[in-house]
Amino acid sequence: MSLPIWTPDALSSETVGIDSKYWRMVEAQHHVSTLKIVDTLDEQAMLEDLIEETKPQIPIECRHLHYLLATPFRYGSVYPHGSRFRRAGRTKGVYYAAETMMTAVAEMAFYRLLFFAESPKTPWPSDAAEYTAFAAAIKCAKVIDLTRPPLDRNATAWTHPTDYAACQAIADT
Repeated sequence: MSLPIWTPDALSSETVGIDSKYWRMVEAQHHVSTLKIVDTLDEQAMLEDLIEETKPQIPIECRHLHYLLATPFRYGSVYPHGSRFRRAGRTKGVYYAAETMMTAVAEMAFYRLLFFAESPKTPWPSDAAEYTAFAAAIKCAKVIDLTRPPLDRNATAWTHPTDYAACQAIADT
């Protein structure tokens, strides 16, 4: 299947405005992992400060964001395989989120199962994984909505479970 081709001008003419809440899932945020390796809360606070000092700076344009939104942008690490809207290597990403919490849960569950399906020798965890769902209020005058015409005619490419080439190409545009 050939990739959908969209020029910057064509995409610009398809932008829409949004003003709503959008959902993401991240690993649980209510557990403080460092508590397991210290004896007191003071030691834990000191350790957290040391860890924070070693992390890359959050880019200036993201510093006003809540940490759940800003954190992904602080790591300029190389992505070995890429993701839906980010090519392998050191590339910028695209923020994407679900319109409903259930969609965010379904996406997270699908990719957890895909990980184990593609890693058959990896043992299943003995504990249930815990996640935090959060909604971000987003208001933007120009976004690309891949679920609306005419972009939706390429829905098969945008929603392929493992081939991200079309989404990466549109993110590059």
